[in-house]
Amino acid sequence: MAHNIITQIGQLCNYLQDPIHVARFQQICGVSGTFSRNPAETKEVERARLHNNSISDFQGENEKCTVNGGEGEKTKSLRQRKVTSPGNSLKQEGVANASQNGSVVTPAGKTAGHIGSGCRLARSSDFGVRDLKENGSSGVNGSRVECTSATPDERLSEDPGPKTTVKPLRKNSLTGDVGQEFLIENKFLYYLFTLGTELGNELFYITFFPFIIWNVDAYVSRRLIAIWVWVMYLGQSTKDVIRSSRPASPPVVKVEMFYNSEYSMPSTHAMSGTAIPFSLLLLTYGRWEYPFMFGFTLAMCWCVLVCISRIYMGMHSILDVIAGFLYSLLILVVFRPALDLIDNFNLTYRYAPLIIISLHLGMGLFSFTLDTWSTSRGDTAQILGTGAGVALASHLNHYLGLMPDPPLDQLPLSPPALSAALLAVAMLRMCLGVLVLLAIRALMKAITIPLACRISGIPSGDVRKARQHMEVELPYRYIVYSMVGFSTLFLVPQLFTYLQLS
Repeated sequence: MAHNIITQIGQLCNYLQDPIHVARFQQICGVSGTFSRNPAETKEVERARLHNNSISDFQGENEKCTVNGGEGEKTKSLRQRKVTSPGNSLKQEGVANASQNGSVVTPAGKTAGHIGSGCRLARSSDFGVRDLKENGSSGVNGSRVECTSATPDERLSEDPGPKTTVKPLRKNSLTGDVGQEFLIENKFLYYLFTLGTELGNELFYITFFPFIIWNVDAYVSRRLIAIWVWVMYLGQSTKDVIRSSRPASPPVVKVEMFYNSEYSMPSTHAMSGTAIPFSLLLLTYGRWEYPFMFGFTLAMCWCVLVCISRIYMGMHSILDVIAGFLYSLLILVVFRPALDLIDNFNLTYRYAPLIIISLHLGMGLFSFTLDTWSTSRGDTAQILGTGAGVALASHLNHYLGLMPDPPLDQLPLSPPALSAALLAVAMLRMCLGVLVLLAIRALMKAITIPLACRISGIPSGDVRKARQHMEVELPYRYIVYSMVGFSTLFLVPQLFTYLQLS
């Protein structure tokens, strides 16, 4: 009985991890890929997609099709295989030059850039969801052969509507790869899910957390950051332990490339998108006056938007997102009862600064031993540095009697009435404060990277390569973002007090 349950769970996990579901969702949302002629990329994709690494028999008319991988001299590198089916013969397979995010089959002798009558390997987006994987007969890399005698003008006229060709959001942080262009049919969903995925990126963190600290509630913000640090640290470390690869492309379209070199399981965007809104709900409900259903609905919409955006971007499978969501809830359940103890320790314990620095640095060293360099390691050091800086600033504020928490008899707090003056002061604080943080980050980065390279004896000419060494990446990220976190909760509020903006 137990064995059957485990087997069924394993089958369900494999089903949810299948990249074909990500590709289907992207097609529904109006995302389709363009074509690549890089054999090395395609071979790597083939290895990743073991379940779809062969060509099934094709049903169709009695025609001869040749898969053309490019110019004549390139066909020598193609892997040859004869496939026969009733009334159909495929003489050359050309899988080694199959496209990332799709392929094109053209008549023999034609280059891939031409459109002519005959046979082509249709994109999976050309067909309905059911056609993608029916009876296991998917074509090359999730596509299938479609033979037609239509002229180029007729085929172009069949385009269902206007499309926008765009590049991935950002290039790969490890390789510098800018990725494949892709076609967007639904611009609203593209911008909506771009917003969703940005809710888990650095630009959001460096504006959202300061906004809460400077304009809402420093008590809530420092506890929220403590939760965020633990959730993200455990998520990033778990990625490097499980080492699950990103969804394969094809069939998935890589709308984002920046994190493509990281491992996939669990989705730390989903973890952050779950932990931040629901922690805000737990920390503010009862402390601030607002309807519970309003806060819960807002938190749920935030969480769903971030989670679905990672599937839309082609960065995570359905299983990755579900695992990130559940993992984050588990951490919240375990961590929430200890939050008061941790916050009081950071504020009042005499040797808290030394323990904070040592603990966060030790956690960073441990995470750097889990795997080779990736954006995951750098992000982990960055998160730990931010948490250490905020904790140190909290301790110093409490010691100096700055930014005191409101007494319990004043709770619950009432949101202030919105006015033009209030919004203007809040915007001024945000603009001035973020500019100061960006300046501090740039200054500390300019100092720490050359210094770390000199101390460790690593050449600093190529910053990307230099940062792939733990001796550079860990101190650089940790020191820079410790200073950013410390400035957010201590230096910038003191600047506001001096300028009478507090």
